[in-house]
Amino acid sequence: MKITKYLALFSGSLLLFSACEKIEKGFLSDSPRYVNGTIVVPRGGIYVASEKINADGSTPPYTFKLLNLRDKDTGQPAPAEFFNSYDVLMFKSGQVFDAAKDTTVELLNAKRETVNTPPFVFNEASGQLVFNRASANLPLGNFVFDVEMSNPRGKKLFNDFGQVNIVDPTLADFFQVTYQAATGSNASETFFTTSAPQVTCERISAEGARVILKIVDKTGKPFNPSQGEVIRRGDRPTFESHVKFNPVVNTDTAMICDFEVSPFPLTGFNDGVTDWGYLIYYRIPSRFASIDNYGPGLNVNPVFGFRVLMEGTYIVTVRLPTVTRLTP
Repeated sequence: MKITKYLALFSGSLLLFSACEKIEKGFLSDSPRYVNGTIVVPRGGIYVASEKINADGSTPPYTFKLLNLRDKDTGQPAPAEFFNSYDVLMFKSGQVFDAAKDTTVELLNAKRETVNTPPFVFNEASGQLVFNRASANLPLGNFVFDVEMSNPRGKKLFNDFGQVNIVDPTLADFFQVTYQAATGSNASETFFTTSAPQVTCERISAEGARVILKIVDKTGKPFNPSQGEVIRRGDRPTFESHVKFNPVVNTDTAMICDFEVSPFPLTGFNDGVTDWGYLIYYRIPSRFASIDNYGPGLNVNPVFGFRVLMEGTYIVTVRLPTVTRLTP
C-alpha cells in the first residue's frame, strides 16, 4: 500500500511539473542561408534578384529583416545612395508589354510610369533582394549585411549573412552577337566568299536607349548610309525591321535608333513567311568598296545579328576586315 501511495504522489508531482513547464512553439533553425551568399549587381540592370533564403526547416510563418548594410572592407555603413529614391521609368503594376500590339511610343507609354524608388527592395517574407535600374546610381564596392529571422519560436540574429557586390556591367551583361557572315557578289548575283564582319559594342552611357550602328571598312572608315553606301538587300530584314517605336535616322557615318525598351530587338523578326530571328542584311554597292583578293567590282553583303540587353547608349560597329571603302 505504501508503494502505491508513493507512486501516486510521484505521478502527481510529474503532472504538476509538466503543467508549469513552458512549451516552446515550433522550430527556429540556427542555419538559414542563401545557397549562394553573394549577389552580383551590374549597375543599371533592369532586374537583378538574389535567391530566397532557405529557412532550413524553420516553422512558418517567418519573416526576415535586413540589418546593418555596410562596406565589407571598412565596416562603415553603406552610403546614402542605397537608400535614396530615384525617378525610374517602369511598367505599371499589372501591365504586361505585348511586342505584337504595343508598337508605338504612345501605346508603350500608356503602360509605363515614372516611379520614385530606392535602388533595391528587401522582401521580408522571402529574404530576397531585388535591384532595379536605379542601381546605376550606386557606388562600386562589396557590401555585407546581417539578417534577423523571426517566427513563432522567437527571433535570431545572423551576422554577415549575405554580400552584395556592385560592379560595372561587362560586355556579356549588355551585348550579345548572334550572327556574323559576309559575301561578295557581282552584277549577275554570283557570290564569292569573304571574311565575316567583326561585330563589337561600346556602351558610352547608362542613360537613354539608343543604338548607333556603324558599318566600317578594315581601317575603321565608316560607310555613309545617307548617301546610298549602305542599302537594303532585296526583301531581307534590315536594322529598321527590328525597330518598333522610332524611325531609324541615317547620318553620314551611322544608322541611329532609339529602341525605348530592352532587350533590343525584343523578339526575332518574322515576316509571316520566314522567321529571320535577329538577322540584319545590308549591301554595299561595288562602286563604294574593294574586297581583298578580288579588288573592286563586287558588292559587299554583310549579314549580322545582335541584341542589346540593357538600356543605355551604345555604338555597335560592324567592321569588314577585308574591305576597303572607295570614294567615288
